[in-house]
Amino acid sequence: MARALTSDELFALGASLLRRDALVEAAVLVACLGIAWLVVRLLRGAPRADSIWFGKRVVDGALFPVLALLLAFAARHYWPAGAPTSVFRIVLPILVSLVVIRLTVRVLRRAFPESRVMRNVERSVSWIAWLAVVLWITGVLPLVLDEMEGIRWRVGATRLSLLGLLQGALSAVAVLVVALWIAAAIEARLLKAAEGQDLSVRKIAANALRAVLLFIALLIALSAAGIDLTALGVLGGAVGVGIGFGLQKLASNYVSGFVVLAERGVRIGDMIKVDNFEGRITDIKTRYTVVRALNGRESIVPNEMFITQRVENSSLADTKTGLASVVVVPYGTDLDVLGPKLLAAVREVPRVLAEPSPEVQLQSFAPQGLELAVAFTIDDPLKGTANVRSAVNYAILRTLAAAGIEIPYPQQVVRQLAP
Repeated sequence: MARALTSDELFALGASLLRRDALVEAAVLVACLGIAWLVVRLLRGAPRADSIWFGKRVVDGALFPVLALLLAFAARHYWPAGAPTSVFRIVLPILVSLVVIRLTVRVLRRAFPESRVMRNVERSVSWIAWLAVVLWITGVLPLVLDEMEGIRWRVGATRLSLLGLLQGALSAVAVLVVALWIAAAIEARLLKAAEGQDLSVRKIAANALRAVLLFIALLIALSAAGIDLTALGVLGGAVGVGIGFGLQKLASNYVSGFVVLAERGVRIGDMIKVDNFEGRITDIKTRYTVVRALNGRESIVPNEMFITQRVENSSLADTKTGLASVVVVPYGTDLDVLGPKLLAAVREVPRVLAEPSPEVQLQSFAPQGLELAVAFTIDDPLKGTANVRSAVNYAILRTLAAAGIEIPYPQQVVRQLAP
């Protein structure tokens, strides 16, 4: 006859079953993670540039936690009814939090790669997501939500609750992140392998598309937060007054940015001179243009200056650039003999063009001697003009030294050096 189990034996049997079910749950979740890793690894293929879905490695992109979460949800859905799900209850919120963090961080880094403010936003999102996971696992989150729902107040004819504002803020963040994600993906596709005039056209299309998507996302976010969109009419009037007075320069720069990109008077890669600053255009933003000089210095030029001021664009003209070095020789110097020697020396400088040929011009009769201008032409001004001018000056100096000609001091310098 079978013996009845004691309470201790029943407890030990139950604990053994729970451990076995927990091990089975853990094994299923590990299998989900492994399948997600394998799928991402196969889709990623060879190492590629940092992206939102794949990241720099297999597991630091957004696709890995998304696939793992979907597989874990599928396993939880088909889990036997009545079986314990303690491990699923812990792991699923963690995967949801990881998906939120990865998507938010990746999208913000792609949309604002050099923004320090976005770094603070990323940390804030991470802390909030992990805090929500802890509250959910411990069972405190439903109690906190109920308390937040009970905190209500009236604003005009509208009754607001703290929970409603929180849900609206989360919805707004989600919508804005999705809008930035779509804009970043489209911009990357538009600017891929674009050059010259085509690059400027695609840049303006990307900027306009991002502005439209953010505006639509903002409207959806305001609606999700419970804000009546009819109030935007009053807000629009206030913004119009603000633009008319305090924000007219800002608005002018934004409008000028689209005009510059549309007219293509200057393009990314052009060598320009504006406001006594010369350099190459490296980027055209909606508000300003980044100009990088040959020595590495960068200047942020408001787009309004390209509309209201004179801009010299070397890239639109002939690349041949005429330069000249001035030298003074003593009176009595035989220029018919010295001229051919100077020309021969200048022609040996690597970047000086043979056609048009360099020239030695008698520029003026200075108090200290004959002032000669050695004119020459180059066709690669983007490599710099100071370096080739220095090479020509060295060649002139060596030629004068070989001919035994000393460059006279200016009279004012002589007077300063006199005892």
